[in-house]
Amino acid sequence: MTKLIKITHPHSIKKVDCKETVLALGFFDGVHKGHQQVIKTAKEIADDKGLLLSVMTFDPHPSAILGNRDESISYLTPLELKVKWMEKLGVDQLFIVQFTEEFANLLPQEFVDQYIIALNAKHVVAGFDFSFGKYGKGTMESLPFHSRNEFLQTTVSKFDIDDEKVSSSRIRQAIKDGEMDEAARLLGRQYQIIGTVVDGDKRGRTIGFPTANISVSVPYALPSVGVYAVKCIVNGELYEGMCNIGYKPTFYHEFQKQTIEVNIFNFNEDIYGKEVEIFWFTRIRDEKKFNGINELIEQLHKDRETVISYFNEIN
Repeated sequence: MTKLIKITHPHSIKKVDCKETVLALGFFDGVHKGHQQVIKTAKEIADDKGLLLSVMTFDPHPSAILGNRDESISYLTPLELKVKWMEKLGVDQLFIVQFTEEFANLLPQEFVDQYIIALNAKHVVAGFDFSFGKYGKGTMESLPFHSRNEFLQTTVSKFDIDDEKVSSSRIRQAIKDGEMDEAARLLGRQYQIIGTVVDGDKRGRTIGFPTANISVSVPYALPSVGVYAVKCIVNGELYEGMCNIGYKPTFYHEFQKQTIEVNIFNFNEDIYGKEVEIFWFTRIRDEKKFNGINELIEQLHKDRETVISYFNEIN
């Protein structure tokens, strides 16, 4: 079980109260294959030295504080999911530092003194492009200068797939383009969101395709409009299904709020208010407007067969 340690700047943690640790640094949104390389490297060092494995991440996203306030921030792994994947990677401690303007204004040496040395880190691991301190002036190249000979460091080089760096922004773009197969290849797993089932217009049940209307409470990176093959975890059980993300143009002539609706196969339970995990596999088709209910129903039957065939092939 990963121990969560939330830190608000300025903190009062003393080195004497902390166990010696190997510390991996980064925001780690997505916990993708590149991030996994950093954490696995840190774990190997921790295991070799008999030390705890710690990861330091930041919340919210630094660009939410430092970036253009008009730009919206989307997350691949909000904190809840990030914790889950850290546990799977065998992280002993997860430091969650509240990212504020005051914290961002720390000089590189102040960051090292207060957030590395004071936490009793004996070895620091980060990606080649990790930066720290005001204006990101601190880098992995300058870290030995700031270390006060208190810790060693390992820099993990760029992790490429198809001669291009695996990055959170690359994954976001794949998701935005509806390329869920590509997103999964870069993540090392299916892209996943967690939401709550809320009241919808209940039209699906009248045409033989009841749907769970999913509301998300955090700004996930969401796939482009269309129909997708998905799997869902509901009440601890895994189900196959198909998901429409879009605006239901067959029923609405004016612009509506985007919805996420999942038709869960072989499922007939009341799950209003329940949490659902959705795993996105592949895009089946665009969302389109149909000339009436019968045409829509015919297409939904085709979609269901397409999704069933898809899962039969990959399972």
